[in-house]
Amino acid sequence: MKILHISTHDTSGGAARATYRLHKGLQNIGVQSQMLVQEKHSNDKTVIAPNMRLFQGIAKSKLTFEVLPLKLYSQHKKTPFYTQWLPDTVASNVAKINPDIINLHWVSAAFMQIETFAKLQRPLVWTLHDMWGFTGGCHVTGECERYKASCGACPQLGSNKEKDLSRWVWQRKIKAWKNLNLILITPSSWLASTAKSSSIFRDSRIEVIPHGLNTQKFRPVNQRLVREILNLPQDKKLILFGAIEATNDRNKGFHLLLPALHELSKSGYSKDWEVVIFGASKPDNSPDLGFKTHYLGHLYDDISLVSVYSAADVMLVPSLQESFGQTASESLACGTPVVAFNATGLKDIVDHQQNGYLAKPYEVEDFAKGINWVLEDNERHQKLSFYAREKAERVFTLELQAQRYFSLFQEIIEPKNNSSVLQQELRTTAPLAPFDELRN
Repeated sequence: MKILHISTHDTSGGAARATYRLHKGLQNIGVQSQMLVQEKHSNDKTVIAPNMRLFQGIAKSKLTFEVLPLKLYSQHKKTPFYTQWLPDTVASNVAKINPDIINLHWVSAAFMQIETFAKLQRPLVWTLHDMWGFTGGCHVTGECERYKASCGACPQLGSNKEKDLSRWVWQRKIKAWKNLNLILITPSSWLASTAKSSSIFRDSRIEVIPHGLNTQKFRPVNQRLVREILNLPQDKKLILFGAIEATNDRNKGFHLLLPALHELSKSGYSKDWEVVIFGASKPDNSPDLGFKTHYLGHLYDDISLVSVYSAADVMLVPSLQESFGQTASESLACGTPVVAFNATGLKDIVDHQQNGYLAKPYEVEDFAKGINWVLEDNERHQKLSFYAREKAERVFTLELQAQRYFSLFQEIIEPKNNSSVLQQELRTTAPLAPFDELRN
């Protein structure tokens, strides 16, 4: 079985990291897996990317042209919005590799034209890492539900016209993907439910397979040691917050975290608790969080992430919408409880008052209460830490994820009842979790 993952990047960004982990997980169970990317950051020989400077330059210059249609919308909110209208060479590259199955991932940033999907001539499995697949161009919809009909009058474009850029993108998707041999995978039941409610994917088969991670790498390590390495205090309880563009990406919830921490500071713990932030450097005019704050900047490797998760006593994920929430699953794997809002993909990761706290969406007072609840009782905190690690080992291992994907790939290549050998292979892999069952 020859699997090809198509992704804009291999290791840069959350979706890329999730894809690369799956790629390695499949290799670990003996599946021939490769990646085709627009921009390569690793030295992995099984990751294929244009190796000529000319092609790399063209790929980067395409981004300039990709965003040209947005110039028509002066009120555009500056959130990611991709129309994928430029031609590409993906289909010809796929033909050279000749895989049995293509697993699509995050293919935005002018990498893969919407119309290219139908040109791949292979069974397609598409792992959705956000909402772009069923919208008119945005990746996070916020409160907008126009994707359930036909987009248009897009709030992210600042548009009042029904026939706007988002409607054009939506129409292209409807036309180009009408007869695709396509199965969708989402990492959370929330994203599956959302995709199922969309006009583009309401009739599609959707499976839920959580993102996996290497739990031998993401594991609790000596807290005193990592605090010493990171130059963090040994005698304080540390509250962690982090993400890519942690303080700038509104979807990550920093604007909600600020008042929650101010509320928490009223409890009198300001001398004993401190805040740690990764994914952002200390700004020139850093806001007052109510606690002494340590900025660690951007972390680019798993060892650094494991260290900071293990150094912390609680991880905060105040995101508005998460298709999954890898910082939450990574934190649990390191034995650090998580506080998040009881919404979107994080509901599949955090179990309320078992390995963290799920606050009422999006009430900052309850979020502050959750932080206090996790930290105020040492015996309770130890239990939360134990069950955090237990959840990761039970649900989020890379091997379990790879086996579930392998089971689906086998089903696609050969019908389940095709042979007794195949039946035996399927019995040894973890079962899939169909969306229709998970929502009942």
